[in-house]
Amino acid sequence: MDVKFSFISETKDGVILFVKLVPNSSYSKIVDYNEEYVRIKISSPPIEGKANSELISFCSKIFDVNKSKLQIISGEKSKLKKILIKDTNLDFITQKLIFMLDSVNKDK
Repeated sequence: MDVKFSFISETKDGVILFVKLVPNSSYSKIVDYNEEYVRIKISSPPIEGKANSELISFCSKIFDVNKSKLQIISGEKSKLKKILIKDTNLDFITQKLIFMLDSVNKDK
């Protein structure tokens, strides 16, 4: 695969994704990305883990993996998060991201 995103990396356990979460949005969607993270808007508020739960559900849908395969490994109470997507590989996640980011660019 030719495309490489600096905000994802592969480990022995799966793929780590760096996310900047924007809670309390009117919709849930990948908005954009830079070298450090992919920015995801979530409609839930950052209260009692609701935004984190919705982020896991959202990522489960876009990456087509079971929620049990997703884990926030750092940034639980921060907007910047590291998410581990277990039992997958970099190429699979990169393909999904390319598709999602392409649809984001078409919406602009």
